Amino acid sequence: MPEVVPKESMRIDKWLWCIRAYRTRSKAAAACKAGHVHLNGQVIKPASPVRIDDTLIVEYQRLNRTLKVVALLPRRVGAPKAIQHYEDLTPESEYDKLKTQTIAQSLITRDRGTGRPTKKQRRELEKWLQDWTDEY
Repeated sequence: MPEVVPKESMRIDKWLWCIRAYRTRSKAAAACKAGHVHLNGQVIKPASPVRIDDTLIVEYQRLNRTLKVVALLPRRVGAPKAIQHYEDLTPESEYDKLKTQTIAQSLITRDRGTGRPTKKQRRELEKWLQDWTDEY
């Protein structure tokens, strides 16, 4: 059962850090300041209060996660406990997009010293990239 903070609300940057959405609290605050965190559809400041049943959209570099606040945390906890304090409402299509981008990145980057791709490798890569852009 999730540990519930006796308070009704807590700072959004602290909550994001506590559930391990960001590695440091300052990175969570910077994301809020940059407009990458939306609380119930509105861009918010790091000190904005988050309450139980609020919905957050956290924009990472290549992924937009949708989280519902289930419980508030008194402090940062381990990952198995942290996932009990939020519900992940992120659509499966977001994770598929991330997976596809990761595969594309691994195909595009080449090991240092391997030289240029052969004509066959280049054609395969171009075909795959064309198919991928047609899907998305």
